[in-house]
Formats: sequence, structure tokens, C-alpha cells
Amino acid sequence: MKVIFAGTPEFASAALQALLKAGFQVPLVLTQLDRPAGRGMKLQASPVKQCAQSHGIAVAQPRSLRLDGKYPEDAAAARDALLAAQADVMVVAAYGLILPQWVLDLPPQGCLNIHASLLPRWRGAAPIHRAIEAGDAETGITIMQMDAGLDTGDMLLTERLPIALTDTTAVLHDRLAAQGARLIVEALELAACGGLRATPQPAEGVTYAHKIEKAESAIDWSLSATAIARRIRAFDPFPGASTECAGENIKVWSCEIDSNITSSDKHLGAILAADGHGVTVQCGQGTLRLTTLQRAGGKRLAAADFLRGFDLQPGMQLGAAVA
Repeated sequence: MKVIFAGTPEFASAALQALLKAGFQVPLVLTQLDRPAGRGMKLQASPVKQCAQSHGIAVAQPRSLRLDGKYPEDAAAARDALLAAQADVMVVAAYGLILPQWVLDLPPQGCLNIHASLLPRWRGAAPIHRAIEAGDAETGITIMQMDAGLDTGDMLLTERLPIALTDTTAVLHDRLAAQGARLIVEALELAACGGLRATPQPAEGVTYAHKIEKAESAIDWSLSATAIARRIRAFDPFPGASTECAGENIKVWSCEIDSNITSSDKHLGAILAADGHGVTVQCGQGTLRLTTLQRAGGKRLAAADFLRGFDLQPGMQLGAAVA
């Protein structure tokens, strides 16, 4: 079976590597344009492009796939490349471009998407972040037959994965990437022998995982300690949960519900205690002990090390992060 692969980040690269290891022919890879990255902001190829090039696979990087859009020459060149590949199916994982109908219709077996949620819950751009933020007990992978809607296509394979109370987006991402890589290989092997069955998504339980915005990083101390703790885990590694103290931006990377200190009549965001165990802060409901923090331009530090360089004291006030 010949497979066109479309994807961009590490999540997608894991799937491409699994397909190649399983022996599928991949004549063409689509990925987004090289982006500036690192301290020098030099152009850097996506993880998928790097993987494709290391295996000698042709790479196309159209700015758009819409033949009637802003970059019709890119779309026309991509169409020529797709037709020349003569693939049976396209696999899509976190590609980042909308596929118009002509692309969906081109491969004989259509386009299969690796989606990091149990559809129809968390359709959209940020299903891993939003599942943690919402306090979901589980998530998983859905292999879906793509259609013109936003993650609305028929489900082909699903597999559940529990979310641990300590999982960050970074940790859960890696487990889901491995799960998705394994399931897409299974799906294509079933498709090759006619054993893949499509199930329409249920109409109930639809939620949308809206894109994570940098502005969401500011910690709202009026929320409960539980809700803030979930957001800190959900926003690791991006955009990071931030708060402001004494004119400085502080990122918070880990925390614990502090059951040893009860809520007080202090202002929301007030520091109640600061020692080697962490920095305890008054929340809208309950208190939260911050255990890993980072100053702007610095490294992530355990609370004891952080406090040696930033003298946080009880009575000090944490507030909204500086933009």
C-alpha cells in the first residue's frame, strides 16, 4: 500500500516513522514551511520534514492547498505531486493546513486522520491541552475518515488512554503520539485486507478544543486550586502558566494542592507561606503550593532553589502575568 503522509510536529513524526518501519511505501510527504526557531531564529525544518529527508522521501511544503485561494501556484504544484505519487491513501496527523475537497477525494481510500481525543469530544486544534484543563479522566486516539467538517468524519479505530493526575501536556503528548503511531499502522493493515469498518460519530458529547492562546497563560487566582493546578499541567510546555510579582513575570511549572494550609481571608493570589517545600498561594477556593518556578530568562527551578534567588515572602501578592 502506497501512503502519502501529511504532518508537521513531533506527534506526526512518530506516526511517519511507524509507517516506514512497518514497510509501507511513502512516496511523498506534505509538511508546513520551515519556521524560525532557537535563539538565532534560523529557519528550521519540521520534525516530519527531517524524518522524510533522512529516508530520501520527496517533500512538498505548499502554503495552501486551495486552488482558488491566495497561493494557487502552491496548490497546483501540490496537486501535481499528489497525482504523481499514485498513492492508495493519505494519512494526516497535525498537518496544520485545511484539506479542500479535491484532496480528500484524490486517494482511492481517502484521507485518514490521527486525532488525539476520543471523538466527538475535543474536536479541534488542542485536544490534549483541553482534556487536561477540563479534568478528564481519560482520552485516547481516534483514527478517522476525514470529511469536509472539523473532525466530523466517521471513526475507524479508537483506543482509550487514562490521564494521570500528574500528567502534563508534554507527557501525555508523547504517550498519545506512540499510541497514534501504533493505531495508524493497525488501521492501514486492516484496510489492506478489507477489515476496516467505519462508525459515524455520535451526535451527543461534542466539544471543541480551541487553539491555545498565549494570553491564557496568566493565572487567574480567583479560580479554585484544583482548576489552577489543571491549567498549570495543561499549559506545560506551551504557553506555560504565568503570574506577576514585584514587577517580574514568573512561570509556574508544577504545583500541589496544599491541604496543610486552609483558606484564609487574604486577598486572592496572596502568598501564605514560602519555604523549601514550595510557595503556598490563596486561591478562589483552597490553596495551592507552587513547587517548580522560573524567572524570565532563567531555568525551571525547584521552589527551594528558586527562593534563593527570588525572595518571596508571606503577604506578598501574585497577580496577572505581564504580557
